[in-house]
Amino acid sequence: MEAKVSDVLRHKGDRVVTLMPQQTVAAAVQLLAKNRIGAAPVVDEQGRIVGIVSERDIIRGMSEHAGALLALPVDQLMTREVKTCLLEDRLVDLMNVMTFQRIRHLPVVQKGALCGIVSIGDVVKQRLEEVQSEVEDLHRYIRSP
Repeated sequence: MEAKVSDVLRHKGDRVVTLMPQQTVAAAVQLLAKNRIGAAPVVDEQGRIVGIVSERDIIRGMSEHAGALLALPVDQLMTREVKTCLLEDRLVDLMNVMTFQRIRHLPVVQKGALCGIVSIGDVVKQRLEEVQSEVEDLHRYIRSP
């Protein structure tokens, strides 16, 4: 059975920390640090994804704006073209997308609504658990009479 995004969220949970476009970059930095996360989707009043703010966006912003960055609204910093995934997407496909497009966080949508977020770390952890299970199955098979 191939693992899907829904398998990751079943273990991880579907809680998503979000930002609003008018929040400051300083608030975004505090939110990311407090929740020990590397990115947060930016949503409008209806909860629709309008962007995403990542650690990379903040570093890039610091190089352009220095200390003035912290007072800017996140909509001036966020990545607007947000790549998303679906609950039924296969993890092997996500691994390819995340690796080759250099994306570390993908919001998960269902019927157009944000329902989770997966990181490359989540995907790797799920895959490691699968491989460990496969190894244990092979050991049992080899040892069986």
